[in-house]
Amino acid sequence: MRIVFFGTPEYVLPIVEKIYKEFRSRVSRLSPIVAVVTQKPKPVGRKHFFEYSAIDSWSHKKQIPVFYSPQDLLKSGVEADLGILAAYGEIIPPEIIDHFPHGILNIHPSLLPKYRGPSPIQAALLSPNPKTGVTIIKIDEKMDHGPIVSQFKEDIKEKDTLETLRNRLFERAANVLVALLNPYLQRKIVLREQKHREASYTTLINKGHGFISAEILSTVLKGGTHKNLWKIPFIKNRTVRPDPIFIEKFIRALYPWPGAWTIVKLGSGWNFKERRLKLLKAHLESGRLILDKVQLEGKKPVSWKEFISGYPNVTLGKD
Repeated sequence: MRIVFFGTPEYVLPIVEKIYKEFRSRVSRLSPIVAVVTQKPKPVGRKHFFEYSAIDSWSHKKQIPVFYSPQDLLKSGVEADLGILAAYGEIIPPEIIDHFPHGILNIHPSLLPKYRGPSPIQAALLSPNPKTGVTIIKIDEKMDHGPIVSQFKEDIKEKDTLETLRNRLFERAANVLVALLNPYLQRKIVLREQKHREASYTTLINKGHGFISAEILSTVLKGGTHKNLWKIPFIKNRTVRPDPIFIEKFIRALYPWPGAWTIVKLGSGWNFKERRLKLLKAHLESGRLILDKVQLEGKKPVSWKEFISGYPNVTLGKD
């Protein structure tokens, strides 16, 4: 079995680790993963040191060749039976898909065709449905469109955040994937078409998408429902009237990145400053949203009580 893995962030490490341990030759000790394709290192911090992806670092330790684009992989002449993709970060061109005799399998953390696109876990956390899951598809030229190889459901827990749910989904997906690889390569699995008419879509999230206006936050802190519809910026065609339940979910769905946030005014009268306040943790109590943990820009995270004690004149800022 020869596999090329396409992936980038730390939370997909369980996938490569499981494949490596399960299919590594006990005789030759050769890796089943013959190459990885990951995002190239990026300069970070004031000194612009290069930061390598988690998959890049893992591959370096295992002495597995690393490529920073699918085209570079193609030029290298590396041959493999199939590709496996999990949170790579780019669309795979058709000529790369066709390079593999058994195609490329994509591990997508939603119950496709629900929540196609780059933000399915955040969307699931905002859904009234308490279940989500993972779908493994054989990719085609369209985004998250290919036929289903396997699919499983997972309960969304009451306190799940983006981080906790994502980690659990990919850890479980690793076990499901290794169990189906041999049957898949032997063509014993019957693929099934997605119900494309039921598809919904998500978009890439940016830092601005975590903003909660002063008007909305004031309303839910009092236990009310905001009168106006709010368009969720990273879920296509999704609008809500925000209430305490939804905003508590919103805070969990965007934790740890990019984080939910609002604007506060520090000081009084003409002597005030507007600052960004991250809303890190909250809970529901008697129908109201209660803030637990916040972080003022440039400061360390503190409890809401500590924040109010330190800034007694704080008020919510402008929308």
